[in-house]
Amino acid sequence: MADNHLGEFLRARRAAVRPADVAMPSHGVRRVAGLRREEVSVLAGVNADYYTRLEQGRERHPSAQVVNALSRALRLDTDARTHLHQLAGTTASQQPAATSARVDPALRVLLSGYPDTPAFVIDPSLNVLAANAPAQALYSPFEPMDNLARMVFLTPAGRPFHSRWDQTAETVVGHLRQAYGIDPGSAQPRELIAELNHHSADFARMWRTHTVRGKTREEKYFRHPDAGAITLTYHAFDVREAPGQQLIIYHAELGSPSAEALRILGATHTTTHQE
Repeated sequence: MADNHLGEFLRARRAAVRPADVAMPSHGVRRVAGLRREEVSVLAGVNADYYTRLEQGRERHPSAQVVNALSRALRLDTDARTHLHQLAGTTASQQPAATSARVDPALRVLLSGYPDTPAFVIDPSLNVLAANAPAQALYSPFEPMDNLARMVFLTPAGRPFHSRWDQTAETVVGHLRQAYGIDPGSAQPRELIAELNHHSADFARMWRTHTVRGKTREEKYFRHPDAGAITLTYHAFDVREAPGQQLIIYHAELGSPSAEALRILGATHTTTHQE
């Protein structure tokens, strides 16, 4: 049987919504986590049998209107709603061409222009394509600084380095789920996901939730073995001339202990590599 990504996503998201979340009364003993299929169909205004066929994979081509109605019923945020449209084939792919691993020389120069700010470039599979010296200093517990997902789930340094590991791990899974939804036929994210599923029970459990999340802005909490606790805010920017690439810039609050920790880390990293 063909893969049923649309149905799996709907089931996972249905299980994540409780009747109280949508002001729906709950009667009797519930044998399912979250909403029943009939409840989703009522909330979305679609035929219950039709919705069942969507989950079972017997119907794979809902209209954009139905997708929008289901998104509202399942309380999907913007990233998850976009992902559902992609699975249903009701929107064009966000990524028109394969992502290049080549980072433009001008962008590399831009990275080096942030002497005290970690900055790096990633692709949709969270491979680190280029990084400036402060980013290399921050991520120095990892050798190499190659893929953010592997660094979180498969590297021993991952858990002690990320102070809020569970939060970071869930975010990483959400990013990979979004990348997979954009181009499920691409070998790169598919092979990475298979590797993570095979070697990390935590990843496999989180992957089954079908949580979708794009990179925008968020606080990050680190505990560096040489600098202690560091709290940073990151911003993600699409690289227009290289679809799929993103520039990630970390920022510490001016005058904060985290800013001082970054300064010390950068100086130590530079001295070490000059010796």
